[in-house]
Amino acid sequence: MTKKNRFATPNPALAVGTAHAGFTVTRVEAVREISGTAYLMRHDATGARMLWLACADTNRSFSIAFKTPPVDDTGVFHILEHSVLCGSDRYPVKEPFVNLLKTSMQTFLNAMTFPDKTMYPVASTNVADLENLMGVYLDAVLHPAIYHRPRIFEQEGWHLEADESGALSYNGVVFNEMKGALSDPEDRLYQEVCRQLFPDTAYGHESGGNPRAIPSLTYEAFLDTHAHHYALANSYTILYGDLNIDRELALIDERFREATAHEAGAPNPLALQAPVRAPRVTIEMATAPSNSSIALSYVLGTAADRARVLAVDVLLDALCGSNEAPLKRAVLDAGIADDFSAMLVDGVLQPQALLMLRGLRPGAGEKFRSLVESTCAELAEGGIPRDKLEASLAQAEFNLREGDFGGYPDGIALSIAAMSSWLYDDERPLDYLRYEDALAELKRGLDDGLFERLLRELVCESAHSAEVELVPSETGDAAEEAAELERLRAGMSEKDVEAVRAEVAALRAEQEAPDSPEALAALPRLGIADVEPPAPEPEALEAEAPLPCTAHELDTHGIAYVYHYFDLRRLEFSDLPYVGLLSDLLGKLDTELHPASDLDTLVETNLGGLDFFTETYARDEDLAYAAPALVVGASALSEKVDALATLPAEVWGKTRFDDLARMRDILTQRRVALEQYFVSSGHTAAAARANAYFSSAAVASSAMAGLEYYLFLRDLLGNWEERSTELPARLSELAARVFTADDVLVSFTGSPDDRERFWAAGGTLALPVTGGAEHRLSVPTPSPRNEAFVIPSDVCYVVRASGRSGRDAGTIGCWQVATRPLSYDYLWNEVRVKGGAYGCGFRRTSERLSAFWSFRDPSIDATLARYDGAAAWLAAWDGTDEELEGYVVATVASHDAPVKPRQMARRQDVARFGGKEPGWRDVVRAEELAATADNVRALATVLADESVPRGICVFGGRDAIEASTVPFDAVVELVR
Repeated sequence: MTKKNRFATPNPALAVGTAHAGFTVTRVEAVREISGTAYLMRHDATGARMLWLACADTNRSFSIAFKTPPVDDTGVFHILEHSVLCGSDRYPVKEPFVNLLKTSMQTFLNAMTFPDKTMYPVASTNVADLENLMGVYLDAVLHPAIYHRPRIFEQEGWHLEADESGALSYNGVVFNEMKGALSDPEDRLYQEVCRQLFPDTAYGHESGGNPRAIPSLTYEAFLDTHAHHYALANSYTILYGDLNIDRELALIDERFREATAHEAGAPNPLALQAPVRAPRVTIEMATAPSNSSIALSYVLGTAADRARVLAVDVLLDALCGSNEAPLKRAVLDAGIADDFSAMLVDGVLQPQALLMLRGLRPGAGEKFRSLVESTCAELAEGGIPRDKLEASLAQAEFNLREGDFGGYPDGIALSIAAMSSWLYDDERPLDYLRYEDALAELKRGLDDGLFERLLRELVCESAHSAEVELVPSETGDAAEEAAELERLRAGMSEKDVEAVRAEVAALRAEQEAPDSPEALAALPRLGIADVEPPAPEPEALEAEAPLPCTAHELDTHGIAYVYHYFDLRRLEFSDLPYVGLLSDLLGKLDTELHPASDLDTLVETNLGGLDFFTETYARDEDLAYAAPALVVGASALSEKVDALATLPAEVWGKTRFDDLARMRDILTQRRVALEQYFVSSGHTAAAARANAYFSSAAVASSAMAGLEYYLFLRDLLGNWEERSTELPARLSELAARVFTADDVLVSFTGSPDDRERFWAAGGTLALPVTGGAEHRLSVPTPSPRNEAFVIPSDVCYVVRASGRSGRDAGTIGCWQVATRPLSYDYLWNEVRVKGGAYGCGFRRTSERLSAFWSFRDPSIDATLARYDGAAAWLAAWDGTDEELEGYVVATVASHDAPVKPRQMARRQDVARFGGKEPGWRDVVRAEELAATADNVRALATVLADESVPRGICVFGGRDAIEASTVPFDAVVELVR
């Protein structure tokens, strides 16, 4: 018998007008999209808004948000977001946010600055833990320490520093974060588009802060902004999940009542921008020539029209969602740039459709807008292909029903979605949680020209649009900043410079001063006794099927997922970059049965997704082990399982590789995407590269999808005329060797009935048995080195990696626990707080490899020196029993964090290929629970082991790399 969902229908005890712990219910509505009920309330004493999304989810969440529209580019709300989490009246420690990361059972803990709001969301599966998190966050936003600790502003926002010669520089966490963010050409371009579209409203300003404006923000203005905006009358609180609502409301009411005296002033206005059709403008930026780009944007209306916003999302996918979509095809065929894409920018009062052109050819700036608008006019007049619209609508429906929010728990994602309408209308908190009615309206619109009318209104008749071209140049913000600092220094006396040094020394002293035992004791914490036994993880089954099949019989809510793992060890190492090409091209070219355009439509209509990617499996005990695979992943609603069995097989078995022009377009887009990845996520790229100094599996991965693949791809495209002629034959022959039944495992996640129908429809999936070659892959032996890769950025990503140590007797679980004090105590304080990097951390893999990393870091040498100090710090770590218990609790909670069915299946698949025994996670969990302070301190001998091979990998700007004293074995110009 199915258990009754008590949240699906409204609770009479929470009827409109009823009072609960200082709150009055003002509205109640069932929300079938979450199988629950929404209760809207007001706090009687303060007017604070409250929404409870009541449903059966035990991964519960809390969020408090404030309307925070900026009036300038100083990033004051971003700096406040960081700063209020640096201590409060009730919790007077320097970094309660970090303490919670270290010691709570949270499944999500963060804060976010949006263009018009700031949110503070947390989630946990443990009710007591959630209440602890709520209490700390509420005190942080309502009673922050910023009013009596001004150096929080200097640390998180900006401050001046002076070196021995008296030369000045800026530092600060947000300052450096935004230098990194605005080193990305797309971010810079988008910032200018918004400035042109919204010249008179908050959206014309950079809410995160522009480094050229951040130093103009004063401490007094910072405090005044908090007082005016962090008032409860300007707040929005959202609870989610299976909660005792009266208990939680009582907790919140207590904190709200304490805060009434802190309310002050009125917040900044959030107004509608009157339509403007801005002329094309050009901006310059110091970046690689390949980053030349144009953004063209059209405002589509307001957030109040939920169906229209969803319709634009569907429309953009139909027109630009693949290389075969009609608008994207027209732009690519015009040959004016390397790549073209479109996206919906929503979650704001006036959403926009943003079209971006990258890698411009001569004359692109003069042609782009007219090409887009003439093509859209033709489509609006002649009709958008119905099959494309139906496919895009089917894809949107699948995504909405699946509700896979990536790394966000459902409650956090839904809270953010609720703010997409609630912020602008107190009576509309549910618009973006609902989608059934909007989908029905769009389906009806297929027959009455809704999408053609929408395209005509959005583009052809737009009264609100802007176009911005970004031109790479030799000089940029760094030169302007340097000149500004020189002017500032010229106006200062030696006494002034000494005052700067003295203030930095005082800041350092405050940063280094330990929290008092009394302050630490005030923080709520859980103990090991609060850790509940883990939910049993269903084991995979070996299923009867025409091919080897592992089955994950999990509740997927009517969706089937299948992954096909094709072993690549029968190939030569020199084949692996071409496997990377295969994974990038498959699904985007003609097959023998369908042209690429029709194939794209079929896939979107029938599947939730179809992905081709590579990965390599390692073995903990053997660094020389490498088992690369080409993985084909697909998903579909239960009623479309037949397509799940046949469409992927058509792609891998019948793709034609004879359209060199189309292949070049696809591979150029991949090159551009990798270059953007290096700039925005250089810490991840650097860590992967550094791992390849020691692990054969990482070497293989790099050849197929990492840095080595990028270099191969760049060379291939740079010599296309000579090298492309061999591609059709080579890729066809390689596909024939890869896609066979000889070395494949199929992983199916879903119901047994769906699995049976999948195999009945697919048979052997058109995979031949070839009796192919034995495993013969030989991966080059890794070797440690020091490397620097030059990217167009004003910040760096610094990784130092180490190989195995003979002194390492620590268990995987103990290392997991030790990672927390290293990352959240030592590195956080040294690299982030003192050094100004936006992020930092330490990781140790189950193969006994370790790495320190930093993110958006102003330094190289200073950061490496701080890495060197980690061993001595850990050896002397004097954490209390309570501290250690907190680390253990947080580590185990992270281990136990709930995952979606697809994620669980993938985790089990990868563990299988890595040779891990069933129950290995339980072993690691037990090791985490058994960790002692002595065990943790003992690991310092591993970090201090000078005999261990080490390597350094830096991604960063040329000036910073050239200024470093590191003896790099190679300095590579990565993005040209």
